[in-house]
Order: sequence, then structure tokens, then C-alpha cells
Amino acid sequence: MKLGELLEGVEYSLEGSKKAKDLEVTDVTNDSRKVIPGSLFFCIPGAVRDGHDFAPDVEAKGASVLVIEHDVKLAHPEKMVLVRVPSARRAMALIAANWYHHPARQMKMIGVTGTKGKTTTTYLVRSVLLDAGIDTGLIGTIESAWHDHHIPSGNTTPESLALQKTLRQMADDGVKAVIMEVSSQALMLERTAGILYDIGVFTNISPDHIGPNEHASFEDYMHCKGLLFQQCKVGIVNGDDPHLAEVLSGHTCSVETFGLNPVDNLYATDMELIKKPGELGISFHTHGKVELTAQVPTPGSFSVYNALCAIAICTHFDVTKQEIEESLKSAHVRGRIEMVKVSDEFTLMIDYAHNAVALESLLTTLREYHPHRLVTLFGCGGNRSRLRRFEMGEVSGKLSDFTIITSDNPRFEEPMDIIHDIETGMKKTDGKYVTIPDRKEAIAYAIHHGEKGDIIVLAGKGHEDYQEIKGVKYPMDERVLIREILEEDRKEQKA
Repeated sequence: MKLGELLEGVEYSLEGSKKAKDLEVTDVTNDSRKVIPGSLFFCIPGAVRDGHDFAPDVEAKGASVLVIEHDVKLAHPEKMVLVRVPSARRAMALIAANWYHHPARQMKMIGVTGTKGKTTTTYLVRSVLLDAGIDTGLIGTIESAWHDHHIPSGNTTPESLALQKTLRQMADDGVKAVIMEVSSQALMLERTAGILYDIGVFTNISPDHIGPNEHASFEDYMHCKGLLFQQCKVGIVNGDDPHLAEVLSGHTCSVETFGLNPVDNLYATDMELIKKPGELGISFHTHGKVELTAQVPTPGSFSVYNALCAIAICTHFDVTKQEIEESLKSAHVRGRIEMVKVSDEFTLMIDYAHNAVALESLLTTLREYHPHRLVTLFGCGGNRSRLRRFEMGEVSGKLSDFTIITSDNPRFEEPMDIIHDIETGMKKTDGKYVTIPDRKEAIAYAIHHGEKGDIIVLAGKGHEDYQEIKGVKYPMDERVLIREILEEDRKEQKA
């Protein structure tokens, strides 16, 4: 593709030959290892390394164009075309969209942002749309998925080059709609620049992702979430969130609300808890934009909000009320309040709750089902904030009848050091607990000591199928561990 075509929509100044726009570019990349002769290379300033430092390397490999924010050192600058831009990240996103011929324009695009509920909402919507015969792709925290493709995710929202490549593959494979999680980091770093979403979605917001390498403040976090509503046609938002006005500040889209109040465009009433052996759920009626009776196999009011959000999105597609009702009854999301049947006596579930806010929300919800005991098993990740460990220990100590403290992803820390930090928070409460560092042994302990009417939560790992120890990711899937434990129990009983 010619450089002039790649630069359409980009704010830039050109340094080089007057005929530079006619230069044929062979590839676009921000990875110096992937440069081939004729490549365009993006010099991206990063938290650890500055892509501008790689200019001499990519020059030597035959790159013909550099996208830069500031001066670079080159052996033969007269042979290189320099594209100077205010933001290399934004330029990369726009050029990526041009390089892949704007695949998002060929599909109906739905972007979902929020602190909690993004993953669940995207899976619920995809389930409904697929059941209604609408070929739908998904991009998010767990995976990018369409047809038989299931590609594990590195980021909630991929970097712009990877994102546009995936969208191109989906469009070429006949996908008609894409629902994707759009993180605040992605919006801040402009990974989705160049995409005009048909629908932008806001689930909720609470303080999270605030720190040196994330957001400077809660205000900055809200601002970045709100950027989605300056690049979509219709905004579907949680009308009950107290920070909605701040998130929508500066929005350019039309707005629809969902919630639990009649002022919302779509609202729920008559919520009833559903409790069966090995299953917890909730049912409710909707009013406003569509009237139906919904039932979902996950517990609590946040499940109502997730389902309401999904229903509101699906009203923008050719989907019947009956199709929505039937799909929601059986929709499950891997690692998000995922019920695993191990006994008729008690309920066991896997959930991704890996911070105090998420764990408190989950345990408070499960308390509403009046379990005999609420048992929580969790650990905390290494090389992360120690405050999270204290907070999670305190939350579990207050809300659980019994806690099993174990290992999560210790990374480069010693598991027992992390466990001791969790205990610090736990000891602020009267909560009973035990420490079992080996996660499989901890899960076996939870299963073997389960009592009739218990709800047992395995928190923190969710969809993850590995455990990271000293830079190595070892296979570890809690579903597999549970199967192994049950099989070992059966063998012992036969012996």
C-alpha cells in the first residue's frame, strides 16, 4: 500500500522526498524484530523502552518509513522517510485501520467498557446473537473468538495492529457483528482510534486501575472510560451508576439507559432468587423498551444488570423476545460465577474476583442466598500491590464463614510471603481460616470438608489455565484440578 493511503486521516508532517507519499510500504509494525525491507516502523514511547531507540536497528534491517514523535539517530537519514506525529500510538491505530482496509466498517461494532461486567456482558450478547443466527465475533479479556477460532488474550483490548488484524480476519470470514471489551487503558492509549462503534456500552465504574503505570486518579479513570462515548453512534449506559454524568461528559452519541428504576429506558422489576442443587440464579421482568421475563443461571443484582445490559444491546438487532429469554437461561461465561457440579449437598463455583471490590460484591451477593456456610478459597498475585492482599483478607474474613488461603500467581515472590500478607488483613476480623499453599490441595480440602447447604467459592483464577511462578506459566486449570480430585476420590473408594 502506498504511504499516502496509509496516512489518510492522520495528523502529520513529512520529512523526506517530495514523492514519499507514492512510496510502496511492504509491512507495518512496532516490533523491531519483525521489520522487513520496505517496512513502516512505529517508534512508540513506552513505560520501559522507547521505540525511538530502535531506529538504527530497523534502519539497518531495511525499514523505509519511521513514524516518530521526536528526533531519532540514523546513519543515513536522507534515505529514510520520517513521519512526525503528535501521538505515535494514535497514528499507529489509524494507520492500522487503513492498512487492513477498515474491517470495522463491514460489521456492526459494539464496544463495552466499565469496571465490572464487561466480560459477562459480551458473552451474554454473543450467545443471544449467535442463537438468533447472527454471526458474531468476540474480543475481550479471555479470548478473541469467532467460528472455530479461540485465541487467548494478552490484553483486554489488543494493541491496535493486532486488533485491526483480528477484525480483518473476522470480516473476511463473514462475521456480521463484533462485541468487544474496551478497557480504559485501551482508550487512554488510543488502541481503538479509527473505529466508530455502532453501540458503546457502559456497565458501571468504581475505583480501580489507579497507579503509576495505569491511571493517575479516579477522575482520569472516569475520563478515559468516557472517551468511548465520543466514538460511537449510540450509548447504552447504566442509568443507576452514581458516576454516569462524569463518564458521559463530552459525549457525542445518543444515549439509552438501563437499570432498576422506571426512569430508565429499560428497567427490571420482580427479581426472585433461584436456588437449586449446584445452581444459583435470578429471574426478573423487564419494562420499557422491551417487556419480557428473563432468567439467568448466575446470582445477584449484578447478574440482573449484566443481563439488562445485554438485552438493551440485543434490541438493536433482529432478535425476538423468545430468543433472548431462551439464550439467557443457558448462557455461561468461563470463570465468571461458573458453577461446577461436584455434589448434590453443596454448591461450588469458580470466579475471577481478584481484588477487594470484586470479592466483596460477590460474597455480599452470595450471602443473599442464605448458605449454611459461605466458604471462600483465594490467593493473591505476586509482584502486585500488597494493599490488595490486606484488603482481600479483610473482606473474606468479614463476609465468609470460613476462608482457605492459598497461592494464586506468585510470580517472583515467595507464596508464603503473600499468604502472610493476606493473613494480616484476615486477622483484623474474627473470620476463621486455614492456609494451604498448594492450590490443588486447598481445593481438595474445600471439597472434602463441604457441608450440606454450603456455597464454596474458588476466587481469583477464573478463566486462567496457568499458574505463573518465577517467570514460567505452568498449566493449572481449576476445572481440571477438580476433575482430578474427584477421580482420585473414586479410585480411593474402590481400593
